Amino acid sequence: MRDNKFQLLFLILVLVTASFARADVGNRGAWGDQGDGTFKNPVLPGDFSDPDVIRVGSDYYFITSTFQYSPGMAVLHSKDLVNWQFLSHCVADLTQLGPELNWDRMNRYNRGIYAGAIRFHDGKFWVFFTTMDEGVFMTTATNAAGPWSPVARIWDKPGFDDPCPFWDDDGQAYLLLSTPGKQWWTHIFKMSRDGKTIDITSEKILDNYQSSEGNKIYKINGTYYVFHNEYHRSQNVRVGVMLRAKSLDGPWEKKTILEDSPERYDRQPNQGGLVQTSGGDWWFITHQGRGENGEEYHRARRGDADAAELRAMDTVGTYDGRPSSLLPVKWVDGWPIPGPLDKNGAGNITWTAPKPVKGFPIQVPQSSDDFRDSKLGPQWEWNYQPRADKWSLTARPGWLRLEAFAPLVKGDFFKAGDTLTQRVMGTDGGTVQVRLDASGMADGQIGGLLFFWKNFAQIGVAQKAGRRNLVLNENGIITEGPGLSVTNFAWVRATIDDQGGCTFAYSLDGKSFTAIGSRFAFGWHNYRGTRLGLLTYNDLGEHGHLDFGDFYYDYSRGSHRF
Repeated sequence: MRDNKFQLLFLILVLVTASFARADVGNRGAWGDQGDGTFKNPVLPGDFSDPDVIRVGSDYYFITSTFQYSPGMAVLHSKDLVNWQFLSHCVADLTQLGPELNWDRMNRYNRGIYAGAIRFHDGKFWVFFTTMDEGVFMTTATNAAGPWSPVARIWDKPGFDDPCPFWDDDGQAYLLLSTPGKQWWTHIFKMSRDGKTIDITSEKILDNYQSSEGNKIYKINGTYYVFHNEYHRSQNVRVGVMLRAKSLDGPWEKKTILEDSPERYDRQPNQGGLVQTSGGDWWFITHQGRGENGEEYHRARRGDADAAELRAMDTVGTYDGRPSSLLPVKWVDGWPIPGPLDKNGAGNITWTAPKPVKGFPIQVPQSSDDFRDSKLGPQWEWNYQPRADKWSLTARPGWLRLEAFAPLVKGDFFKAGDTLTQRVMGTDGGTVQVRLDASGMADGQIGGLLFFWKNFAQIGVAQKAGRRNLVLNENGIITEGPGLSVTNFAWVRATIDDQGGCTFAYSLDGKSFTAIGSRFAFGWHNYRGTRLGLLTYNDLGEHGHLDFGDFYYDYSRGSHRF
């Protein structure tokens, strides 16, 4: 009896301990709008990196970096800063930036469109951004839904990033930039009013702290404020810093306004921007982390990890990339402090708060698509600029047709053009399913549903010697399923779990599904989280096509894992 009591007490202790563990800040519970006037962070639980946000009237607009994906620089819209949906992209054609971003080069992984800034000035929207290799760019639109103007290269000098424009009260325009690498300082230049010319000779250094990035500039009640974040190597923390001055010539005061625990590098606040509601309240949106798991990162920093562990480090951490969170701002002695104050007088991540604006319904970023529109939904982005003559929504209405052609490197998914992708949302699970019609396939062709980061796994159909089979292709290792019937239809499905991975299944009737292969682990690579995608290619050349219908992606509104 005493043993039974002991076991019961032990079980209770385990359950209580587990419940406290699940209450760990921000890590559990439904994300976003809670339906009761509050929200939980992150408000965007996916790869929504390098955010900036503005308000125009009663509408809020958010931009996020897109690296090599096309169209580039995604724009989202909200009425309350909590419920966001995809609206448009600023760069329709990445070849405007440079040839290495095209399908016939595919040579900009971990490069392409980095952080930018969005502003509303002179009756239109302005977005500035850089690529590390091609220079500094800008585009404008009278409507954030587009169309956006052809991209203008305003400086062809590589090596700058994180621009932010500013027009002073006298009409003089300025542009902030950082220099990653040896200096990594915050620079300010005078700029023409139309944003198309930088006065290189006007350069000034606002902050020469090594690792200043993520610039934003504001003028509030006659005071200039410049935000950026810094990496403090001795403490292994990244913090948000604000400068302020009464004149752009200085002198500048400096204060750390946002920080978080160094033990959780993957949760630390990072780049972001201030925004004021029409009611006068201030808020700050920030992305978090850099993908590494905090414990693993610290072991490596201490030298406790061996070479094999270091190579494997990017297999752990925030597989969904860098999610974005929303923090209330308090003004303390003239400084905007996001989140609750800590003992250092800086803000911290808060995981729940009242909504900034009440009365708007719950919305989440779009995912599913029946391909019945004449254009792709704004949730979609191609891996590099696609080959336009090899995909269509009109060749067969209600279906996405991808025509196969050879990858730049035989059998290498990462060199295969016209892969259509979207973000994997870091929730507690989900289901992705798509219908395939393989009747137009040719020998040498493979295609289907894909997940990728550094590794990839694809479930779909392959044709060889006139025979079509269901297959799972994981990093080039093929697991064969059954042959297709004369109907040539198949349904493929991925079930995403809450631990950062998925399992695959297929069906020949759309009702009964059969599992295939083992669990595929998600991860983080090239500063991006895991993506899902649709693709087909043919190592033998330009032969065959694959039709995709009824794409369905349901991601749970349950707990966010990161």
